[in-house]
Amino acid sequence: MKNVKTHISEYLNYCQSQKRLNQKTLKAYRTDLGQMECQLPTDDILSITPMVLENYIADLHRRYAPRTVRRKIASIKAFFRFLEQKERIDRSPFHKMEIKFREPVILPKTISLHTIETFLSAIYQQYKNALRDAAVIEILFATGIRISELCSLRPKDVDLQDNCILIYGKGSKERKIQIGNDDVNCILQKYKSSYLTEMQACDHFFANQNQTPLSDQSVRRMINRYTSLASIDLHITPHMFRHTFATSLLEADVDIRYIQKMLGHNSIHVTEIYTHVAMAKQRDILRTKHPRKDLRIGERAD
Repeated sequence: MKNVKTHISEYLNYCQSQKRLNQKTLKAYRTDLGQMECQLPTDDILSITPMVLENYIADLHRRYAPRTVRRKIASIKAFFRFLEQKERIDRSPFHKMEIKFREPVILPKTISLHTIETFLSAIYQQYKNALRDAAVIEILFATGIRISELCSLRPKDVDLQDNCILIYGKGSKERKIQIGNDDVNCILQKYKSSYLTEMQACDHFFANQNQTPLSDQSVRRMINRYTSLASIDLHITPHMFRHTFATSLLEADVDIRYIQKMLGHNSIHVTEIYTHVAMAKQRDILRTKHPRKDLRIGERAD
């Protein structure tokens, strides 16, 4: 009988070779399942009962934030679902197990449009030396693309004739999104002309001058550099451009289901987090802009 560690190894190989999951997701699975394997009281996969998992999940709640616990549970569930499908076990111990806990709503952090304008101005002032950087930020803001998706783009995925990008999202799911701004398309055209050799050498749309693919860490360092250059007092991350993209469209009355498709969300419930941001903005507008705040009404006699 194979032990838990061997089953985990088999599952991770399946995720890499068959499901074609990216390295970031595989690393998370490896961490979550390895942690479970080390802390379970048994090495026999058939001895892992619902009670064993309930005790382990209770320990996770004591040690981690709700969002982290939710991710770890999802990793473990997927592992046991695989074992059940492959008939390594008769039934997943999660069968009929109810796991409920309230996860606090953490509103996505966005960037004000004025700050984005200041940020882009700092890049364009360095134009000759920052052509690629301008193209990166423009795509982040124009499409709401994830940083991992951006760094994975191939030259063939970016069609600057039809102004659209083919994006391979989570779970290798494809979506196509238009580049709706002529200025953005123009900077991408100029970048492509200047970096064509580097792009072809590494088969990535965004490349370094040494002909290697642009990494997500390089993008983060680049954002930090221009934030400092523009004297912006805000820690800006690549994902904040995605949040700002979604929130701006929602505030412009774009149907949330269109936004869901553009972001590549499987569920509308994930996209609905942006409605909380829009409501927070609405409260701020009505509190500070509504004329009622300027009315001075004295006490009236009964």
